[in-house]
Amino acid sequence: MSVPVRPCVNSRSPLSRRSLLRGTGAALALPWLEAMMPKQGVAAEKEGEAPSDAPIRMAALFVPNGVHQGMWTPEGVGRDFKLSPTLQPLASLRDQLLVFTNLWNQASNVGDGHYVKTSGFLTCTTINKSLGIDLNCNGRSMDQVAAEHAAKQTPIPSLELGIDPVTTGVDTNVGYTRVYGSHIAWSGPTSPLARELNPALVFERLFRAANPKAGSGVRDQLLLDRVLGDASELKRSLGASDRQRMDEYLQSVRSIEKRLQSQQLEGVKQWRPLVDLALSDRPSDQHPDQYVEQVRLMLDMIALAFQTDTTRVCTFMFGNAVSGRSFSFLDGVSGGHHDTSHHQNNEDKLRQYQLINLWHIEQYAYLLNKLAGMQERDGSVLDHSMVLYGSGLRDGNSHSPHNLPILLAGRGGGRIATGQHLESSRDTPLANLYAAMLNAFGTGATRFADSTEMLPGVLA
Repeated sequence: MSVPVRPCVNSRSPLSRRSLLRGTGAALALPWLEAMMPKQGVAAEKEGEAPSDAPIRMAALFVPNGVHQGMWTPEGVGRDFKLSPTLQPLASLRDQLLVFTNLWNQASNVGDGHYVKTSGFLTCTTINKSLGIDLNCNGRSMDQVAAEHAAKQTPIPSLELGIDPVTTGVDTNVGYTRVYGSHIAWSGPTSPLARELNPALVFERLFRAANPKAGSGVRDQLLLDRVLGDASELKRSLGASDRQRMDEYLQSVRSIEKRLQSQQLEGVKQWRPLVDLALSDRPSDQHPDQYVEQVRLMLDMIALAFQTDTTRVCTFMFGNAVSGRSFSFLDGVSGGHHDTSHHQNNEDKLRQYQLINLWHIEQYAYLLNKLAGMQERDGSVLDHSMVLYGSGLRDGNSHSPHNLPILLAGRGGGRIATGQHLESSRDTPLANLYAAMLNAFGTGATRFADSTEMLPGVLA
């Protein structure tokens, strides 16, 4: 992969954004540098503020099943706080971190244990109870509000990534379709966005966006038309339950169609990647055999997408709601995440639950460190990002949406006041945080969903 190289910044005329370094037979595209900006533009920047055209990114990482609450909350508040045992992997990133206490998602405070809290995680709305295709989250996820704002600035408005395939059928224990547990990103009330599960295909999408070929959009649309046509033909020969599953599938595919159409917008035709992509860095076509490797590759894809400015908005699900994935790959863990989270205060289950929580935080730290190591302008890609981490419930045993485990890392281009543990009053709306993040992203928003204000202390 291309390594960012900083040229001398003393030249009188600015470098073009597409400046290249040539050597050893290769051409390397430079990331955005101060030398690419007119001198009056540099002088006009105020100390401590991000340049007006600096790319600001937003990512949301979702973890199912909550946390061991006795190991989560830091000691102390404000800037004088001590990281908890679960958050120790973030020690070197403490100054880039915001830890929140007492945020809750009131709209998900209904009888269901998981599905409402998953699909409503980024919407802060109450989903309709459904057994089939009439999905409705009654809102739009905050990542898609940001994506709409940045849509004309990058070739891909947003990336939705995951590990587990969409789960279909009905959870008879609670009377909800399992599809709800597979989505956190919604472009509209009835439009959950399809997630990419293969890191190689994610890279392919990034590479094609960075190296557009004439007619590629038309070919993509024709291919998609064939998929939809074949699926509709097949549907006629299926039974009722299979037709329902096919409708769920088609709903996700149509969201891809909308994204393909948006990529043809006039506003992104002049876009160029900040850093070139090399085909040699493409992951294997095969899905990684191990969950750990697949997670790391997906996090690599987020970092690459942000570094190249191919998209500025991304969501990632470590797992679907009620996932039975085994975490026995961790020393000391013998069961699945969901089963372990139903610990019933059993000492051994709590110990295993904590190990799983710790592993997830380690992956979060992996992504943050990767972004921090990508130099860009006056800092790093992490300095120009906001990376949310959290779960839709506090504790897997109680399924409570009160006092959610929520983190935010990255300074958002100087707009986020990191290095704090913010302890709000009990049951402060989670949407207050989202309103502040959307404002920092540049949307101009001051409210989102059931927010009452922008969360105090978040904005610098």
